[in-house]
Amino acid sequence: MPLAETIPDDALAPEVAARQRRLSVLAKAPAKELLSCWKQTGFNPPVELLRGPETGLVALQGRAGGTGQPFHVGEVSATRVTVRIGSGQVGHAMISGRDTRKAQLVAVIDALAQDPAHADMIEEVIVAPLESLASEADAKLREETAATRVNFFTMVRGED
Repeated sequence: MPLAETIPDDALAPEVAARQRRLSVLAKAPAKELLSCWKQTGFNPPVELLRGPETGLVALQGRAGGTGQPFHVGEVSATRVTVRIGSGQVGHAMISGRDTRKAQLVAVIDALAQDPAHADMIEEVIVAPLESLASEADAKLREETAATRVNFFTMVRGED
């Protein structure tokens, strides 16, 4: 029986959203910080490569004004990998760039996070700190951008 028939969609939604969030944070994290957080866990599971790592190009689309017709912006290099850890969980990763080691680490973390015994530690030691780091970097960038903002105004001439 297919998985879709056994579990209602609304029951999967929180798990899917949590995994999407986790993979997004991990994929966007700088490799140095990701590795630093990984070392804190002390995990070293046996890993079997199921696919990849493979590096290729992904087409990017844009929209004029964010809502117009889609158009081809260009390509970005991306690396994907799928692994299976010793306990049987399968992890996937797709990151921008050509860093195969980072992609493998993201896939291993994804696999470990699917194991309830490791999920909380992965969240506390790896994902939450990296998410916090990204939020701080975004806030700093917004602050620097706001400092250079120029407000233009128009003076009314004449009688109108």
